[in-house]
Amino acid sequence: MNQINRLAIVGGSHGNELIGVYLVKKFQKYPDLIKRANFETLSLLGNPQAIAAGRRYIDKDLNRCFTENNLPTDKTSIYEELRAKEIQQILQPQNQEFVDAIIDLHTTTANMGLCIILGNMHPLLLRLAANLSAINPLVKVYSHQQPRNSGFLRSLSELGFAIEVGAVAQGILNAELFQQTEQLIYAVLDYFEEFNQGKIKSNNHTLTVYQFIGVVDYPRNEDGEIQAMIHPQLQFRDYEPLHPGDPIFLTFENKEIFYEGESTVYPIFINEAAYYEKGIAMYLSQKEMIHL
Repeated sequence: MNQINRLAIVGGSHGNELIGVYLVKKFQKYPDLIKRANFETLSLLGNPQAIAAGRRYIDKDLNRCFTENNLPTDKTSIYEELRAKEIQQILQPQNQEFVDAIIDLHTTTANMGLCIILGNMHPLLLRLAANLSAINPLVKVYSHQQPRNSGFLRSLSELGFAIEVGAVAQGILNAELFQQTEQLIYAVLDYFEEFNQGKIKSNNHTLTVYQFIGVVDYPRNEDGEIQAMIHPQLQFRDYEPLHPGDPIFLTFENKEIFYEGESTVYPIFINEAAYYEKGIAMYLSQKEMIHL
Protein backbone atom coordinates (compact mmCIF):
# COMPACT_ATOMS: atom_id res chain seq x y z
CA MET A 1 0.00 0.00 0.00
CA ASN A 2 1.40 3.36 -1.04
CA GLN A 3 -1.12 5.75 0.48
CA ILE A 4 -3.69 5.98 3.25
CA ASN A 5 -6.67 7.85 1.81
CA ARG A 6 -9.47 7.13 4.28
CA LEU A 7 -9.36 5.84 7.86
CA ALA A 8 -12.21 4.95 10.22
CA ILE A 9 -12.21 5.12 14.03
CA VAL A 10 -15.02 3.00 15.47
CA GLY A 11 -16.04 2.93 19.13
CA GLY A 12 -18.95 1.27 20.85
CA SER A 13 -19.15 -1.89 18.78
CA HIS A 14 -19.93 -3.22 22.25
CA GLY A 15 -22.36 -0.82 23.87
CA ASN A 16 -21.03 -1.12 27.43
CA GLU A 17 -17.38 -0.37 26.53
CA LEU A 18 -17.56 3.33 27.24
CA ILE A 19 -14.05 4.59 26.53
CA GLY A 20 -14.49 3.99 22.81
CA VAL A 21 -18.02 5.39 22.91
CA TYR A 22 -17.01 8.69 24.49
CA LEU A 23 -13.83 9.08 22.47
CA VAL A 24 -15.86 8.83 19.26
CA LYS A 25 -18.39 11.31 20.63
CA LYS A 26 -15.50 13.65 21.45
CA PHE A 27 -14.08 13.29 17.93
CA GLN A 28 -17.49 13.93 16.41
CA LYS A 29 -17.82 17.09 18.53
CA TYR A 30 -14.25 18.22 17.84
CA PRO A 31 -13.36 16.76 14.42
CA ASP A 32 -10.18 18.81 14.12
CA LEU A 33 -8.61 16.54 16.75
CA ILE A 34 -8.45 13.69 14.25
CA LYS A 35 -8.12 15.75 11.09
CA ARG A 36 -4.92 15.19 9.16
CA ALA A 37 -3.76 16.99 6.03
CA ASN A 38 -3.37 14.09 3.63
CA PHE A 39 -6.12 11.62 4.45
CA GLU A 40 -9.76 11.62 5.53
CA THR A 41 -10.66 10.38 9.01
CA LEU A 42 -14.15 9.13 9.85
CA SER A 43 -15.41 8.53 13.41
CA LEU A 44 -18.33 6.17 13.95
CA LEU A 45 -20.37 4.70 16.82
CA GLY A 46 -20.63 0.99 16.14
CA ASN A 47 -23.74 -0.17 17.96
CA PRO A 48 -26.06 2.78 18.82
CA GLN A 49 -28.91 0.66 20.20
CA ALA A 50 -26.62 -1.28 22.53
CA ILE A 51 -24.99 1.98 23.64
CA ALA A 52 -28.42 3.43 24.47
CA ALA A 53 -29.34 0.25 26.38
CA GLY A 54 -26.00 0.07 28.20
CA ARG A 55 -25.50 -3.50 26.99
CA ARG A 56 -22.79 -5.32 25.06
CA TYR A 57 -25.23 -6.09 22.26
CA ILE A 58 -28.97 -6.35 21.54
CA ASP A 59 -29.30 -9.67 19.65
CA LYS A 60 -25.79 -10.80 18.79
CA ASP A 61 -22.18 -9.73 19.24
CA LEU A 62 -21.66 -7.11 16.51
CA ASN A 63 -17.95 -7.84 16.43
CA ARG A 64 -18.68 -11.32 15.09
CA CYS A 65 -21.13 -10.20 12.38
CA PHE A 66 -18.74 -9.00 9.68
CA THR A 67 -18.64 -12.30 7.84
CA GLU A 68 -18.61 -12.98 4.16
CA ASN A 69 -21.79 -15.04 4.51
CA ASN A 70 -23.71 -12.36 6.41
CA LEU A 71 -22.81 -9.14 4.66
CA PRO A 72 -24.16 -9.77 1.13
CA THR A 73 -27.62 -11.03 2.18
CA ASP A 74 -30.69 -9.06 3.19
CA LYS A 75 -32.48 -12.05 4.73
CA THR A 76 -31.97 -11.20 8.41
CA SER A 77 -33.91 -9.53 11.21
CA ILE A 78 -31.05 -9.62 13.73
CA TYR A 79 -30.21 -6.05 14.66
CA GLU A 80 -26.43 -6.47 14.77
CA GLU A 81 -26.37 -8.21 11.39
CA LEU A 82 -28.34 -5.33 9.89
CA ARG A 83 -26.03 -2.84 11.61
CA ALA A 84 -22.99 -4.67 10.20
CA LYS A 85 -24.39 -4.08 6.71
CA GLU A 86 -24.92 -0.38 7.49
CA ILE A 87 -21.37 -0.03 8.76
CA GLN A 88 -19.98 -1.68 5.65
CA GLN A 89 -21.91 0.78 3.50
CA ILE A 90 -20.60 3.70 5.58
CA LEU A 91 -17.03 2.44 5.24
CA GLN A 92 -17.50 1.93 1.51
CA PRO A 93 -19.87 4.53 0.05
CA GLN A 94 -21.13 4.00 -3.46
CA ASN A 95 -18.45 4.47 -6.13
CA GLN A 96 -15.67 4.77 -3.52
CA GLU A 97 -12.92 2.46 -2.37
CA PHE A 98 -13.22 0.79 1.03
CA VAL A 99 -11.48 2.60 3.91
CA ASP A 100 -7.77 1.83 3.96
CA ALA A 101 -7.51 1.42 7.73
CA ILE A 102 -9.79 0.77 10.70
CA ILE A 103 -9.08 1.53 14.36
CA ASP A 104 -11.57 -0.48 16.43
CA LEU A 105 -11.76 0.68 20.07
CA HIS A 106 -12.48 -1.78 22.87
CA THR A 107 -12.15 -2.20 26.62
CA THR A 108 -11.78 -5.37 28.65
CA THR A 109 -12.26 -6.42 32.26
CA ALA A 110 -8.98 -8.34 31.96
CA ASN A 111 -5.68 -6.74 32.91
CA MET A 112 -4.60 -6.15 29.30
CA GLY A 113 -3.21 -2.65 29.81
CA LEU A 114 -2.74 -0.94 26.44
CA CYS A 115 -2.95 -3.61 23.77
CA ILE A 116 -2.79 -3.44 19.98
CA ILE A 117 -4.57 -6.44 18.42
CA LEU A 118 -3.47 -7.32 14.90
CA GLY A 119 -5.58 -9.50 12.66
CA ASN A 120 -2.74 -10.01 10.20
CA MET A 121 1.00 -9.46 9.95
CA HIS A 122 0.96 -6.70 7.34
CA PRO A 123 4.41 -5.04 7.34
CA LEU A 124 2.93 -1.56 7.79
CA LEU A 125 0.91 -2.73 10.81
CA LEU A 126 4.02 -4.30 12.34
CA ARG A 127 6.01 -1.11 11.84
CA LEU A 128 3.14 0.90 13.31
CA ALA A 129 2.99 -1.40 16.34
CA ALA A 130 6.74 -1.12 16.80
CA ASN A 131 6.46 2.67 16.66
CA LEU A 132 3.65 2.73 19.24
CA SER A 133 5.64 0.41 21.52
CA ALA A 134 8.68 2.66 21.22
CA ILE A 135 6.62 5.74 22.10
CA ASN A 136 4.97 4.01 25.05
CA PRO A 137 6.70 0.91 26.47
CA LEU A 138 3.44 -0.05 28.19
CA VAL A 139 1.92 -0.96 24.81
CA LYS A 140 1.64 -4.70 24.19
CA VAL A 141 1.01 -6.28 20.79
CA TYR A 142 -1.21 -9.34 20.37
CA SER A 143 -1.57 -11.13 17.04
CA HIS A 144 -4.73 -13.15 16.43
CA GLN A 145 -4.71 -13.73 12.71
CA GLN A 146 -8.03 -13.98 10.90
CA PRO A 147 -8.91 -14.00 7.21
CA ARG A 148 -10.78 -11.11 5.63
CA ASN A 149 -14.48 -10.94 6.56
CA SER A 150 -13.95 -13.38 9.42
CA GLY A 151 -16.51 -11.70 11.67
CA PHE A 152 -14.42 -9.04 13.38
CA LEU A 153 -14.82 -5.44 12.28
CA ARG A 154 -11.06 -5.10 11.87
CA SER A 155 -11.09 -7.99 9.37
CA LEU A 156 -12.87 -5.79 6.80
CA SER A 157 -9.66 -3.89 6.08
CA GLU A 158 -6.14 -5.10 5.41
CA LEU A 159 -4.93 -2.42 7.82
CA GLY A 160 -7.65 -3.00 10.41
CA PHE A 161 -6.65 -3.45 14.04
CA ALA A 162 -8.08 -3.02 17.51
CA ILE A 163 -6.96 -1.02 20.51
CA GLU A 164 -7.98 -3.00 23.61
CA VAL A 165 -7.49 -1.42 27.04
CA GLY A 166 -8.15 -2.60 30.58
CA ALA A 167 -8.77 -3.60 33.20
CA VAL A 168 -11.99 -1.59 33.41
CA ALA A 169 -15.45 -2.76 34.39
CA GLN A 170 -18.21 -2.90 31.80
CA GLY A 171 -20.25 0.30 31.70
CA ILE A 172 -17.51 2.27 33.47
CA LEU A 173 -15.25 5.09 32.30
CA ASN A 174 -11.64 5.19 33.47
CA ALA A 175 -10.03 8.60 32.97
CA GLU A 176 -6.42 7.35 32.81
CA LEU A 177 -7.21 4.69 30.21
CA PHE A 178 -9.36 7.19 28.30
CA GLN A 179 -6.43 9.58 28.03
CA GLN A 180 -3.94 6.84 27.15
CA THR A 181 -6.22 5.49 24.43
CA GLU A 182 -6.73 8.98 23.03
CA GLN A 183 -2.97 9.55 22.83
CA LEU A 184 -2.51 6.18 21.08
CA ILE A 185 -5.07 7.20 18.44
CA TYR A 186 -3.28 10.49 17.78
CA ALA A 187 0.03 8.60 17.49
CA VAL A 188 -1.54 6.26 14.91
CA LEU A 189 -2.89 9.18 12.88
CA ASP A 190 0.45 10.97 13.01
CA TYR A 191 2.27 7.81 11.90
CA PHE A 192 0.00 7.32 8.91
CA GLU A 193 0.38 10.98 7.99
CA GLU A 194 4.16 10.64 8.02
CA PHE A 195 3.83 7.42 6.02
CA ASN A 196 1.86 9.27 3.35
CA GLN A 197 4.53 11.96 3.28
CA GLY A 198 7.30 9.42 2.85
CA LYS A 199 8.90 10.37 6.16
CA ILE A 200 8.94 6.88 7.70
CA LYS A 201 12.52 5.65 7.80
CA SER A 202 13.36 1.96 7.51
CA ASN A 203 14.93 1.61 10.94
CA ASN A 204 15.71 -1.76 12.47
CA HIS A 205 13.24 -2.60 15.22
CA THR A 206 12.61 -5.57 17.44
CA LEU A 207 8.94 -6.07 18.25
CA THR A 208 7.58 -8.35 20.97
CA VAL A 209 4.40 -10.03 19.78
CA TYR A 210 2.08 -12.35 21.70
CA GLN A 211 0.86 -14.84 19.10
CA PHE A 212 -2.50 -16.59 19.61
CA ILE A 213 -2.24 -20.37 20.00
CA GLY A 214 -5.56 -21.38 21.60
CA VAL A 215 -8.23 -20.89 24.24
CA VAL A 216 -9.00 -22.48 27.59
CA ASP A 217 -12.53 -22.83 28.98
CA TYR A 218 -13.51 -23.06 32.63
CA PRO A 219 -13.99 -26.56 34.04
CA ARG A 220 -17.68 -27.40 33.65
CA ASN A 221 -20.06 -30.20 34.65
CA GLU A 222 -22.28 -32.17 32.31
CA ASP A 223 -24.88 -29.36 32.43
CA GLY A 224 -22.34 -26.78 31.33
CA GLU A 225 -22.10 -25.07 34.71
CA ILE A 226 -18.73 -23.64 35.74
CA GLN A 227 -17.02 -25.72 38.41
CA ALA A 228 -13.94 -23.60 39.10
CA MET A 229 -12.63 -20.01 39.08
CA ILE A 230 -9.44 -18.45 37.82
CA HIS A 231 -6.78 -19.27 40.41
CA PRO A 232 -5.82 -16.26 42.60
CA GLN A 233 -2.18 -16.67 41.57
CA LEU A 234 -3.16 -16.25 37.91
CA GLN A 235 -5.76 -13.49 38.18
CA PHE A 236 -4.62 -10.17 36.62
CA ARG A 237 -1.36 -11.76 35.41
CA ASP A 238 -1.96 -11.26 31.68
CA TYR A 239 1.20 -11.57 29.54
CA GLU A 240 3.06 -13.37 32.36
CA PRO A 241 4.46 -16.89 31.81
CA LEU A 242 2.32 -19.87 32.77
CA HIS A 243 4.46 -22.95 33.24
CA PRO A 244 3.39 -26.60 33.17
CA GLY A 245 2.26 -27.49 36.68
CA ASP A 246 1.33 -23.92 37.65
CA PRO A 247 -2.11 -23.46 39.25
CA ILE A 248 -4.69 -22.24 36.75
CA PHE A 249 -8.13 -22.83 38.38
CA LEU A 250 -9.55 -23.17 41.88
CA THR A 251 -12.73 -25.15 42.50
CA PHE A 252 -15.46 -23.97 44.84
CA GLU A 253 -14.20 -26.64 47.26
CA ASN A 254 -10.72 -25.00 47.19
CA LYS A 255 -9.13 -27.73 45.09
CA GLU A 256 -6.37 -26.46 42.81
CA ILE A 257 -6.32 -27.38 39.12
CA PHE A 258 -2.95 -27.15 37.41
CA TYR A 259 -1.92 -26.26 33.87
CA GLU A 260 -1.14 -29.50 32.05
CA GLY A 261 0.39 -28.11 28.88
CA GLU A 262 3.79 -29.24 27.68
CA SER A 263 5.39 -25.81 27.34
CA THR A 264 5.30 -22.35 28.86
CA VAL A 265 2.57 -20.10 27.50
CA TYR A 266 1.42 -16.52 28.09
CA PRO A 267 -2.27 -16.17 29.02
CA ILE A 268 -4.18 -13.03 28.06
CA PHE A 269 -7.80 -11.91 28.42
CA ILE A 270 -7.77 -13.76 31.74
CA ASN A 271 -11.28 -13.86 33.26
CA GLU A 272 -12.80 -11.44 30.72
CA ALA A 273 -16.43 -10.95 31.78
CA ALA A 274 -17.85 -10.99 28.24
CA TYR A 275 -16.18 -14.31 27.45
CA TYR A 276 -18.06 -16.40 30.01
CA GLU A 277 -20.85 -16.87 27.47
CA LYS A 278 -18.32 -17.77 24.79
CA GLY A 279 -16.77 -20.57 26.85
CA ILE A 280 -13.41 -18.82 27.20
CA ALA A 281 -11.56 -18.44 30.49
CA MET A 282 -8.44 -17.07 28.78
CA TYR A 283 -6.53 -17.00 25.54
CA LEU A 284 -3.13 -18.64 25.37
CA SER A 285 -0.29 -17.08 23.41
CA GLN A 286 3.36 -17.55 22.58
CA LYS A 287 5.77 -14.71 23.14
CA GLU A 288 7.85 -14.02 20.04
CA MET A 289 10.45 -11.48 19.02
CA ILE A 290 10.10 -10.18 15.47
CA HIS A 291 12.92 -8.30 13.76
CA LEU A 292 11.70 -5.64 11.38
